[in-house]
Amino acid sequence: MSRAKTEYRYEKLTWPEINEAVELGKVCVIPCGSVEQHGPHLPLDVDIVCPQGIAYGAGRQVPDKMLVLPPYWYGYCGHVMDFPGTINGHFENFIRSVLDVTKSLAYHGFKKIILLNGHGSNMPNLDLVARRTNLETDAECVCCGWWNLLTVDKNFLPSWRESKFPGGCAHACELETSLYLYLDGDNVRKDKIKNGTISFNEEESPFMWVDLFGAGAATVISWTSSYTATGVLGEAELATAEKGRRVYEEAVKQLSRFVTWFADRPKDQRKLRHTKAPTMPMPWGQESIEAAPRPAARSNGKKANGKKAVKKSR
Repeated sequence: MSRAKTEYRYEKLTWPEINEAVELGKVCVIPCGSVEQHGPHLPLDVDIVCPQGIAYGAGRQVPDKMLVLPPYWYGYCGHVMDFPGTINGHFENFIRSVLDVTKSLAYHGFKKIILLNGHGSNMPNLDLVARRTNLETDAECVCCGWWNLLTVDKNFLPSWRESKFPGGCAHACELETSLYLYLDGDNVRKDKIKNGTISFNEEESPFMWVDLFGAGAATVISWTSSYTATGVLGEAELATAEKGRRVYEEAVKQLSRFVTWFADRPKDQRKLRHTKAPTMPMPWGQESIEAAPRPAARSNGKKANGKKAVKKSR
């Protein structure tokens, strides 16, 4: 059997095998995260270990459908720089760099790309990367926070979560600590696991609150150190490796399902709505349509360009 069909790790293929993977129509999954504080009990690599672990799990289940790229380590963490160890990537550099990856993939022929995110503050930037990839290449790209895979089955979240909502699952919390305990428990400082509060959540404002699974209508996101003393946002003491196993298996299952569906879904087709063809290329680096379908000519005997239509004799 072709190595391109059975290998799910992008970097383990040779260039001829990449050509085969393109022919197979494989979906490329890019784990994106950060090197960032996660309280006294979790290492700095939480936001990479979690999405990469889930992506590898799905890759093992459907290796003929997907390739997992090496992770993008350095995310947008400017607001967390008061905590030692955090590495920040300037948001413009971050967007451009990830976009370079998606454009490279599109150029080589991969037309379905998933940005599997592990760091909450990457979300707006990765959403923009996905949108720009869709407008500036002929590929389709989507951004997905790995925790959102847990919301596909509406019965799953209440079946394991014990922490309060909102705030019990936010950062280095019941969820992230549980998953890390399952994926790499030896590197959790178990004697240092303590709950942490989000100070503005305690105001109980109907407008300003956060949780991984929701946020208030007008929540101020500023310096992390202004609303937490330890960097822990949530009820980490409720975390268990067994919860982590269940979370991992559910996320892997749903990612595998999504990859399989996304790989086979026909791309939505653009249609140029101008009656006259534009006279210049599309600005902003966006893809122009060549010979795109246009609206039918007006019924006054003239073509859309204003010239009289001429009937051709048979």
